[in-house]
Amino acid sequence: MIEQQGRRWEIRLVNLQEILDPLDIFRKYTGIRMQDVYNVMLQKGWTLGSGQMTTVMHGLIRLYHGGQVRLLKEFWKQGERDLVVSLIPNFNRALRDSLPGTPLVTILTDLADYPPHFWIERQEQFLICGTEKAVQQARALGHPDERIFRTSGMILRPSFYEPVTRERAAERGRLGLDPDLPTGLVLFGGQGSSVMPEIAGRVTARAQFIFICGRNKKLAERLRAMRTPFPKFVEEFTSEIPYYMHLADFFVGKAGPGSISEAIAMHLPVVVERNAWTLPQERYNTEWIREKEVGVVLPSFRAIEDGLGELLEPGNFARFRANAAAITNRAVFEIPEILESLMGAR
Repeated sequence: MIEQQGRRWEIRLVNLQEILDPLDIFRKYTGIRMQDVYNVMLQKGWTLGSGQMTTVMHGLIRLYHGGQVRLLKEFWKQGERDLVVSLIPNFNRALRDSLPGTPLVTILTDLADYPPHFWIERQEQFLICGTEKAVQQARALGHPDERIFRTSGMILRPSFYEPVTRERAAERGRLGLDPDLPTGLVLFGGQGSSVMPEIAGRVTARAQFIFICGRNKKLAERLRAMRTPFPKFVEEFTSEIPYYMHLADFFVGKAGPGSISEAIAMHLPVVVERNAWTLPQERYNTEWIREKEVGVVLPSFRAIEDGLGELLEPGNFARFRANAAAITNRAVFEIPEILESLMGAR
């Protein structure tokens, strides 16, 4: 988007994990990066106790803080910069301490912070927040208003703002779906989730579904082989999420900020769950859904049938759909302007 807006900036994309690899104790003893362990946990649904694990992780990050700062200082010697933008949690203190004299901007890619020491630290930094809740959290930690910037939502790919012109009924038919049956899109990230077959097995024929399994080929094969009382289409990895959301009437998935924001941008009411397995940094997202009245929050996807009954009740569905359509998120267009103002203020 920065390039499309004609901003003549020299941008370097940096994977912080690669810089800090020498301090990754998981990789040192197992050969597997901590981030990869985290991704497997999400895929398998092994997230019970994730709040306690986050506390332990933050303790380890604090323990190795000096080493992180040392590695980052060595990295910064490779060239000069006018601004450093962080889109990751947990390491913003190390980034700040390694960058004397260079402005640090943290863009929260969650709807809210999960204090302490997740996104917002008590230090000199600029914060770009996608909700009023995050703004309030930044103020509570002592950040002045001139260092807090409020956008209209989370960053989405520009493709979510491009019109999908293909006719829905015809495209549903092409995929083997009923053109007139309410259609749900089931999506749990790039690796899918073991809960997807459970959802398929619990739903009756009140709706039909598009299942996006990402790079999990075995999951896709299992879902295709399942006999269900409703039409379904199973897709593996795809970059055409806006297209599939265009064909859907509602979204079923994890309570992640990206998935929720994408669904709302496509005017889809959402069905998510919140329980002890929900990642702690994503629990506020379920409160946001209830506050904005854009969907249904279940105690478990075992209650998916009741949840669909509540969602698809005509009065509820019309209200959820209208509320989703009323939310305008232009963050990806707004943030370059904010960054421009910060560089111009130097």
